[in-house]
Amino acid sequence: MGSEKVSILKDSESRINFTKHLLKDVEALEIMLEKGMFEKGIQRIGAEQELCFVNRKSWLPAPVAMEVLDVLKDEHYTTEYLKFNLEINLDPHVFTGDCFSILEKDLDFYLKKAENAANQFDAHIIQVGVLPTIRRSDITFENLTPLKRYRALTEKLRELRGSDFEFRIEGTDELITKDQTTLFEGCTTSFQVHFQVDADEFATAYNWAQAVLAPVMAVATNSPIFLGKRLWRESRIALFQQSIDTRKESESFREESARVCFGNEWLKSSVLDYYQDNISRFQLLLKTNQYEDPLEMIEKGLAPKLRALNVHSGTVYKWNRACYGVTDGKPHMRIENRVFPSGPSSIDQIANAALWIGIMNGMPAKYANISQNMEFDHAKSNFLKAAKLGMGASFKWVNGKEISSVDLLKNELLPISRAGLEKANIDKKDIDRFLGIIEERINTSISGSQWQLDSFNKLRKEGSKDEAIVATTAALFQRQQDNIPVHDWSLAKLSDAGDWRNRYKYVSQIMSTDLFTVRHDDLLDFVSNIMNWRKIRHIPVENEKGQLVGLITSRNLIKYLSKRNRDVESVESIMTKNPVTVSPDTSVLEALRLMLDFNIGYLLVLRDTRLVGIITEHDLVKITARLLEEETNR
Repeated sequence: MGSEKVSILKDSESRINFTKHLLKDVEALEIMLEKGMFEKGIQRIGAEQELCFVNRKSWLPAPVAMEVLDVLKDEHYTTEYLKFNLEINLDPHVFTGDCFSILEKDLDFYLKKAENAANQFDAHIIQVGVLPTIRRSDITFENLTPLKRYRALTEKLRELRGSDFEFRIEGTDELITKDQTTLFEGCTTSFQVHFQVDADEFATAYNWAQAVLAPVMAVATNSPIFLGKRLWRESRIALFQQSIDTRKESESFREESARVCFGNEWLKSSVLDYYQDNISRFQLLLKTNQYEDPLEMIEKGLAPKLRALNVHSGTVYKWNRACYGVTDGKPHMRIENRVFPSGPSSIDQIANAALWIGIMNGMPAKYANISQNMEFDHAKSNFLKAAKLGMGASFKWVNGKEISSVDLLKNELLPISRAGLEKANIDKKDIDRFLGIIEERINTSISGSQWQLDSFNKLRKEGSKDEAIVATTAALFQRQQDNIPVHDWSLAKLSDAGDWRNRYKYVSQIMSTDLFTVRHDDLLDFVSNIMNWRKIRHIPVENEKGQLVGLITSRNLIKYLSKRNRDVESVESIMTKNPVTVSPDTSVLEALRLMLDFNIGYLLVLRDTRLVGIITEHDLVKITARLLEEETNR
C-alpha cells in the first residue's frame, strides 16, 4: 500500500496476471517454510507513528502534509490518506538491552523534526487516535492526499460497495451518518508496533497475539471523540472498519468479512493459513508491475520479495497483521499490532509497545496452544468490548473464565510481560519505567480516552461544546510536549485554547446543535407548548423529508394571538418562510452583521441544505460576557 508502484486492477487480464503471481508467491512461501530459509534466533522490534497536523491558532486540521514532506526530504516520513496526516517509519532494533529507550529517542527525534517543519506552515503535529476538532467539512476530496493510488483505491472501494458508506457508532452520544467515499478512514491515526517471530512458530505466536489483543488495547485507548460526539473509548476501531466496509446490505444474510477485521478463526498450522485466508476471502484490488520469479530466486538461494503477496495483504486490514520482509538477504516474519492509537504521549506509546512485546515474548507454556482452551469467538467479542469500554470491559478468558480487564492485566499479563522482557535481557530500569507507567495507568484508571472525556465533560459545563473540543485538543498538544504519562496530566482548561479567535471565530463554534424542530403541518398549540417547556423563542420548521421550510418565532406567535380572528391552527400558516441562514464556516462577525442588517435575533445554520444548528442573540450575549470577564481578569 505504501509503494508508489501499485495500481488498481481494472480488467480481467490484469487480474488473472496478478493472480498467477500471487499464487506463485504462496507456493514460494511454502517452499521457504519447508526448507527453513527464514531467519531464526533473532528478534527485532519496530514501529510506525501516524500523526495529525493542526493549525497553531484554531487547532483545526491543517492540510499541510505535502508541503511538510517537501521540507523534510527524509525517507522516514511518508504520506497518509489525508493531507492533514503524516506517517513516520522508525528504524527496527534488535529486541534486547536498551532497545525501548533507543526507540523512544528515535521517536522523539523524528517528532521534533516534523514539528519544526510543520511550524513553517503555521501548524503543529499532534498524537491522537482521532483528532477531536475534525469537522464534517474536513472530510472531503480537497483533503485527499494528491497521489493517484489514493483516489483510485477510494473509487474502487466505492465501486465494490455500490452505495454510500454507513456509520453507526453508539457511546454516550451516537453517530449516525453516511458518506459517498472512504475518506473517514483518514480520520484515524495509530502507533503500529512490529515484533519479529520465528516463522516456524508463527501460528502459535499469532494466536497468542489474538488472545491478548483486547486487554492490551483496553489499557491504551485514546480515541473517544469524533465530530463532537463521545463514542467508543477506541472509536478508531469502528470508524476504520465502517469507512471501508464494502459489504452490501442485500448480502447481509451471508457470513462475509469486512476488510478491516479481527479475524475469523485461529491459525491451525503456519503463516500460510493467514495468507490463504486473506486470498480466499477478499477480492483483489491492487496490482504491482515489479514482478520477479520467486521460485527461480529460491533455487539460486536468494530471498524473494513476494511483492504480489505483500500488495494484497496490504489491502486487508486485520488488527494483527502478518508481515513478510527481507533483512540483509534473509527473509523473516513479523506480527504488526495495529490496535494502539497515536498518543497520548510518546512515553505512553513506548510503554504500550513494551507491554505488548513483553507479553508476546513471555507467553507461558500453558498458553502455547491457546486455541485449545479459549474460544475464538470469546477473543473476538473481547476485542469489541475493549474498543467500546476500555478498562471498564470484562472478558471471557481461558476456559470461559469471566475476568475484568484490570484484574487480567494486573494479575496475569503484567507479570507475563515483565518475564518476557527479562527473558530478552531488556534493561531493568526500562522494564520498571515502562511497565510502571502501565501499572499506574491501571491504578488511576486514566487512559488517554479517559483524560479526553474528563476534560471535555468538565469544560462542557463551563462553555460551549466547540470550546470544550478546541480546549481539549489544545491541552492535549501542550501536555504532549512535556512527554509525561497521561495519568499524570492535569485536566484541560478553557484558557488552554488561547484567546477568543480560537473559540468564537466561526458560527460552528457557538451554534446550538441540540435542536427542537416541528413539522410544517403541526398544531400551533403544540409549538407554543414546546417553546414554553424548553424556554426557547425560535423553532425551525421542517417538512416530512427533514428539509428546512421555515421558522416559528415568539414574534410570530404573539402576532397571531393578537388577532381577533384566529381561523388557522397550523404552523405553515404563520411561519416565517425563507428564514435567514448561514453556513457553519461563516465568521461570527459576519453573522452578527447579518442579524443587525435584517433586525433579527436568530440565524439558522445549514450545511448542504440540511439544518445543523442555530445561533441566537442569547448565544452572542454569552460569549460577550465571557470576553468581558477575560478582559477584566487580565
